[in-house]
Amino acid sequence: MAPYLETDQDALVASALAGFARAHPSLVVHDPDLGFVRARDRAPGRRVGLLSGGGSGHEPLHVGFVGRGMLDAACPGRIFASPHNRQIFEASRAVAGEDGVLHIVKNYTGDRINFGIAAERLHRQGIPCARVLVDDDLASESESVAAGRRGTAATVLVQKILGAAADLGLGLAELSLLGSELAGRCRSIAVAGAAHTSPATGRPAFEVSDRTVEFGVGIHGERAELSLECEPLAVLVGRMALRLLEALRPARAPLVALVNGLGATTGLELYAVLYELAAVLDTGGRRLARSLVGDYVTALDMRGFSITLLAADEQTLALLDAPAYTAAWPVAQSAPAPGHQEVRR
Repeated sequence: MAPYLETDQDALVASALAGFARAHPSLVVHDPDLGFVRARDRAPGRRVGLLSGGGSGHEPLHVGFVGRGMLDAACPGRIFASPHNRQIFEASRAVAGEDGVLHIVKNYTGDRINFGIAAERLHRQGIPCARVLVDDDLASESESVAAGRRGTAATVLVQKILGAAADLGLGLAELSLLGSELAGRCRSIAVAGAAHTSPATGRPAFEVSDRTVEFGVGIHGERAELSLECEPLAVLVGRMALRLLEALRPARAPLVALVNGLGATTGLELYAVLYELAAVLDTGGRRLARSLVGDYVTALDMRGFSITLLAADEQTLALLDAPAYTAAWPVAQSAPAPGHQEVRR
């Protein structure tokens, strides 16, 4: 993080959240004492409040996806740290619907613990609560990782699709089941040519040779599973796509792709990644039904990108296409299905 920026993490997170609320007053309401934002408006038929959260430093996740059609509330923690269970509890009470509240949680130990404590407190107050755990990161699919696969960019797709389903009036059990199914059909992999800057030291979190790329890096600066010699983008993307396709079921389902920047990768490069990914899928006879490109889940200023693939069906695509009014969700989808009408504000 550049030295001219605020270095006190608590002050920076609080100021950023307040600034976000000032920038988007028509979308969110800010609770400065408890440190969360909630949607100013939601569909009248929504029976379940949707809440997510996690460490700061991944913007626009999660606050950028609060608004009608997606999340009802988001709780940011300190940089790369879970929100406190009190934040989660109070935000959940604020947005719970008649059928309770659903927590969408990335699979990290701190998040699981704090969301779990908040859920226990909600149950004691008679507020139904369920959890969807997102664990899409293939790089952490190893017996040596006790917590299992990490939750990364697939979280955004799960939030969007569940938001549309909640607007249709689905209940807590139905949304929980749908969310678990979606999480099971999403996988991601990330690469980086340079680490993020550590807020504590002002230096790179880890060293990367200028002739290598880290294959399987984590969004908190977790070291990659291997370092590769630099290779043409088409080869690198092909390698990533192969890993993802091997992990996805059903094998012939239409695909949703999310090409996500990790903070310091240009749009020019990200669109080139999508081009190479689409070429791989076309060659393999796989249908790329929808695609999203941009910064959705960053890692401060990491120089890299991730690819997420979701094995979809027509219901999933319809829910993905439903309108959402948030600070960060795009107005219209790219690569629409034939006959699909773009959603405009």
